[in-house]
Parts: sequence; C-alpha cells; structure tokens
Amino acid sequence: MFIGVDHGTNAMRFAGIDKDGVRTFELPRSEVATMSGEGILESFTFGLGVDISDIELAAVTYSMGDGIIAIEDLRNVKSRGVISIEGVGKKTGAGTLVFDAIKDSVIPAVLIPGIHSKSNTDSRLNVFSHSTSPEKIGIAYNARCKDVDNLVVSDISSNTVTVGVCGGKLTGAIDACIFAPGTQHGPLDLEAIRDVDAGKYSANEAFMNAGVLSRSPYSGVNELLKALDDGEDEAVLAMERISLFAAMEIAAMQVLMEDLGSQGKVFLAGSMGEHEFVVGRIGKHLGVMPDVLGKWSAAIGCAEIARDIAGGADHILGLEVHFEI
Repeated sequence: MFIGVDHGTNAMRFAGIDKDGVRTFELPRSEVATMSGEGILESFTFGLGVDISDIELAAVTYSMGDGIIAIEDLRNVKSRGVISIEGVGKKTGAGTLVFDAIKDSVIPAVLIPGIHSKSNTDSRLNVFSHSTSPEKIGIAYNARCKDVDNLVVSDISSNTVTVGVCGGKLTGAIDACIFAPGTQHGPLDLEAIRDVDAGKYSANEAFMNAGVLSRSPYSGVNELLKALDDGEDEAVLAMERISLFAAMEIAAMQVLMEDLGSQGKVFLAGSMGEHEFVVGRIGKHLGVMPDVLGKWSAAIGCAEIARDIAGGADHILGLEVHFEI
C-alpha cells in the first residue's frame, strides 16, 4: 500500500492506495497531540487496514515546507523541511508527532515541499516569500491524476489557497494570507494592520481571525451552515463572500495560466469547496462549472505521489524527486 499524509488545519488525514482502491482515515489534530508515536502508527495503520510492513512508500506533508524545494527522502531533511514553524496558522504539535513517528518507524517515506520564493515556479509570483504549503501539492496532483495537464485548483475551507499547473508542471500559487479569505483565516486589511501596530494582537492572531466568520454573527462553520439552510441573510452573505473572492482568485491565477498558454480546468477542494452553494456560485462567476475533489484530495494526492515515485517517477508536477527506492 502507498500512504499519503495531509497535515490539515483541523485534522491529520491519511489515505492509502492499493490494488483494491482507496482507503481514508483521519485523526483530529487535538487528539494526535496527546498520542505517542507508537499510538499514532497503530491508529492510522488500523484505520487504513494495513500492516506497517506492507507500506511500500509514504508521502508526507509538514507545516509550510519552505525549507526544501524538491521531494526529499524524509530521513535526510533538516528541521523537518521547514525554515521555522513560526508564522501563520494554528500550532498543536500534531504534525510534528506524526512526522517523527513515521521517521522513527520502518516506513519508507518522502517529504513534499511547499511552494515559496526559492521554488522552480514562475518567478513573477516569487515577490511573496511563501505561496502554499505542501498539502496543496497533493491536491494539485490528485487533480493532475485525472488526466488533466492544465488546471487551477482552489482549496477552500478555513482558508483559501489556489494553485496553478500548466503542462503538468506547477506554475505557482496564491497563499491564504495574500488574497481570498476562508471561513476563519484571511489577509490583513488596513484595520488589522493598525491593530497589530497598536499591539492589540499579533499578526498571526489577526490572520487567524480574518475570515468571513469574523464579519458575521456566527461563531463557527456548523452554525453558519445551519443558518444558511434556514435562509438567513447574513449566512447567505458570508457564503457569497467566500464564493466571490475564491472565484476572483481563480480568475487571477488564470491570467498567469493564459500567459503561459492555457486557461486551465477548474477544480475545487476543501470543506467549503465541496459545498453546493459555493460550487454553484463560483461556477456562475467564472462561467464554467468546476469539478469537485473533496476534503480527502490532499491525502489521496499524496498517496498517488508515493505510488508514482515507487513506480520510478523522477519528477512530480515539475518537482525533482530525491529518493532511491
């Protein structure tokens, strides 16, 4: 079996691919943070129905992935492939525990990089230090495995990140702190910058509370979706905001794609990206109905990366593979 590990915002998701198809399993990050390495291995192998000795290769994502530019042997990377775990996002320690559990086990594994200013992507986007974390590479590869060479995929959930692939190679990405908000996270606006400078909260705290929920009366996604089902105007407005900004971000990536010769097929992923309201509105804004990948696409895409590396692939989406079977 080939394993993919998605270091998600709220959960660690695992996917396994073998001759019988795809299996999936997830653990909340809060739960993983209390587990031992042995417990983590036992939990996800049991959840996927596989013996640890039968795992041929795992592809792992960790944090920002900004310390590496290629797909590396997990055991050979320094600092788990990151410059620092400081920056934006929620830190629970779950990703570190999963990384170390796999590294200390007998499982052969590769580490997937993020896209950042040193990446071999379109240099015009490298005005920003960071473009996307590694799990979005998994999502993009999951879309690529549907025999699509040119694509734009937007992962919409607690935050929104959009990735472009042209001719089967990564062109770049638009990160969560740059453009479209998600439900919880988003870019810092003028008010947030003033408040950070005034010492009211940190920049990371501002980012973590800049999603559409912060401009709504709802405390969480479940409350928002219930209100949407009830037809509440504020809930409709919040979902319209997510949909509009995501569509604008996709269209922005398509400007780059068209400059490189192809507009790209549109895919959506993430908990909001699979919601029928968001799918319909984005389709209306763009004039084309997106294909929906779902919340498991990152883990499945990573498992597909592991499968193809084990099959001899020396490049994945244009990324070099530094791993010997």
